[in-house]
Amino acid sequence: MNPFDVLASPPAFAVLAGLLGLAVGSFLNVVVHRVPKMMEREWREQCAELHGEALPAEPKYNLAVPRSQCPGCGRAIRVTENIPVISWLALRGKCAGCGARISARYPIIELATGAAFAFAAWKFGFSAAALGAMLFLAAMIALSAIDIDTQLLPDSITLPLLWAGLLLNLPGTFVDLRSAVIGAAAGYLVLWSVYWLFKLATGKEGMGFGDFKLLAAIGAWLGWKMLPLVVLLSSLVGAVVGVALIVLARRGREVPIPFGPYLAAAGVIALFWGGSIVDYYSRQLFY
Repeated sequence: MNPFDVLASPPAFAVLAGLLGLAVGSFLNVVVHRVPKMMEREWREQCAELHGEALPAEPKYNLAVPRSQCPGCGRAIRVTENIPVISWLALRGKCAGCGARISARYPIIELATGAAFAFAAWKFGFSAAALGAMLFLAAMIALSAIDIDTQLLPDSITLPLLWAGLLLNLPGTFVDLRSAVIGAAAGYLVLWSVYWLFKLATGKEGMGFGDFKLLAAIGAWLGWKMLPLVVLLSSLVGAVVGVALIVLARRGREVPIPFGPYLAAAGVIALFWGGSIVDYYSRQLFY
């Protein structure tokens, strides 16, 4: 048998995709930590420019520079200490230099990405759909973690994700291009309308503009037919979690709850099982 055929077989492809996902998950941890800081730096620069001020020169800071380091002692993290999941377990969740605690979220994101990639490979097989699904899943994981931390959904992720969905659907990878374009427009307009209706009724902002762009991106990937399912699922999960936080964690009602993770979770469900769910309920309603 051709070695390529072996690697492209469902079990082997799933294993390779899972390993790739672990490595991508490690990179996503960097994205989650650094992108909000990069945004803050950009905002400071823009504010200074508007006021005609000059900020002091700052060291270069992006996704590649500087090297990852312990936030406690500033010690650079070695390559052997940056192996997904294994290094965290070997170090027992502590910095090798100062012993500061390393959040369990790091291996959780790595494991989640690895599992998601492996399942996508198994679900879609060796195809453009599988690779596209992995890109979609990586973005959903990163956006969810950033939104939980900062209540931000960066344009630097949501907008490229939207365009990537439209481009990927040019040949109809997930849906036809017409459905993808309508999905992108409808996804944005649905939450934009909800935002303004809520604001006119209460004088308050119920969600951020990043949520509009995220649902538009999901619509571009999965098409307009999936939007009702995504909105319904995200609203139900958001309501349940919100009530639980208020009752169990005694979180005040005035404390905002990020909506991005619920949209992302609903988008992932729609990616893998949306077609089956929609078909099932269509049969129940019309037959």
